Amino acid sequence: RSSEFRVKKNPVCVAMQRVRSQCMRGAMRVCTATALSRASLYRPLSIMRRYRGPLPQRLHLGIARGIRNFSSYPEHEVLTMPALSPTMEVGTISKWQVAEGEFIESGAVIADVETDKAVVAFEAVDEGYLAKIIAPEGSSDIAIGTPVAILVESKESVGAFKDYTVDASAAPAAAAEPEPAPAATPAPAPAPAPAAPVAETKSSGGRVIASPLARSIAAEMGIDLGLVGAGSGPNGRITKKDIEAYAASAPAAAPAQATAAEPTMAAPGMVATPSGKYEDVSLSNMRKTIAKRLVQSKREVPHYYLSLTVSVDELVKTRADLNKRLEKEGIKLSVNDFIIKASALAMAKVPEVNSAWMDSFIRSYDYVDVCVAVATPGGLVTPIVPDADRLGLTAISQKVKELAVKAKENKLQPHEFQGGTFTVSNLGMFGITNFSAIINPPQAAILAVGGSETKIVQSGTDEDGKPTYTTSKVMTVSLSCDHRVVDGAVGAQWLQAFKGYIEDPMSMLL
Repeated sequence: RSSEFRVKKNPVCVAMQRVRSQCMRGAMRVCTATALSRASLYRPLSIMRRYRGPLPQRLHLGIARGIRNFSSYPEHEVLTMPALSPTMEVGTISKWQVAEGEFIESGAVIADVETDKAVVAFEAVDEGYLAKIIAPEGSSDIAIGTPVAILVESKESVGAFKDYTVDASAAPAAAAEPEPAPAATPAPAPAPAPAAPVAETKSSGGRVIASPLARSIAAEMGIDLGLVGAGSGPNGRITKKDIEAYAASAPAAAPAQATAAEPTMAAPGMVATPSGKYEDVSLSNMRKTIAKRLVQSKREVPHYYLSLTVSVDELVKTRADLNKRLEKEGIKLSVNDFIIKASALAMAKVPEVNSAWMDSFIRSYDYVDVCVAVATPGGLVTPIVPDADRLGLTAISQKVKELAVKAKENKLQPHEFQGGTFTVSNLGMFGITNFSAIINPPQAAILAVGGSETKIVQSGTDEDGKPTYTTSKVMTVSLSCDHRVVDGAVGAQWLQAFKGYIEDPMSMLL
């Protein structure tokens, strides 16, 4: 152990103290290699990059990520599953970019990891040789801090790890599976109790008096409330305790009441087995996260919806004119590029929508980052167009195309899809004319855009005051708002601002 003088003066100890103080929540305590616990395998990537010394020095300091230094193996580093996104808990090894025995440079991509958001590159902090791949390709639900590979400094040490295995003490503690309970000897059936007279618990209208919770529990357990008798509540009201007492005293009473003529109902949570052929598709981490966040949004966010019909005649003409001018440069603007630009300008004009609900306060942003919904084989991804209100149409077009390609190839980086202040979802290219989108928390709104269609609209009046009509291309947009942040009048103001930019696209260029 170092003396008090060495702790204060020794630069090695000072460096270790700094690393200790900067450890992330849930990270293991940083200690010397000789005192390192077998379970101390996880080192946050951000902490490791603060000290980029050679591997031998890092081994001596004990801050190389996941060091295992036992006499039976040469000096080495255990690479563990890193936290590649703020909400990541587990990851899947999609592909190893380096084979065993190959040299790895510091900062090189060694594997593609599927997180809860996307497929992210796993970069090496140190240089060395990949001695052993512990988690092969396709390994799923790997917890953060779990060993995935072994890194050594010299190529001669690679062969020593050919039969290397991770013992139970080296991996994060997993929940112990409960042992199967021994088969219990069936108890003799109790003698039937004498039937007690059933007291009437119905109101004058013939309705059973019971609390909502009691009705819910009775429905789940298949108990007829009319057979429970008088309840313990006021005026004989049936409560939760009455249902539980009835179920305990007569567990087989409810099923016995069902008649052969009534169809049997599946118990809650049970799904009937299909009669035909079917296939169960396993959920990816991304699909699990999408499902979790959508349910959370619909359950916790008070949605309301505003719809508006917008003329796109001028937009179509302006787009055709600009594309003709940009033809030599190989740039082709889409209608969605105009929608993104108009949305960003409307956010700047009505900044109340450019906000987020943060539980105890509302955060108002000074910048406008527009997320664009992109459908991929793995699920819906929303890459970000940063500072969209300050970008020109050509810059927006090029950025969206670049992000869409990355999204479909699972090559988005975390900063390219995490965050954003507003989202645009466009299904017009699929022939959808109108739909309502689910808000992406903590954002306060999302715009759902339908396809354009030709309609007959009133264009004005003639000399006699009679209305005149013409045909026009229109599209329907729906704004989903979080009522905790955006009031109805504010949402309407935003839609009017958006409509003004779409119907007069040249105003976007001013």
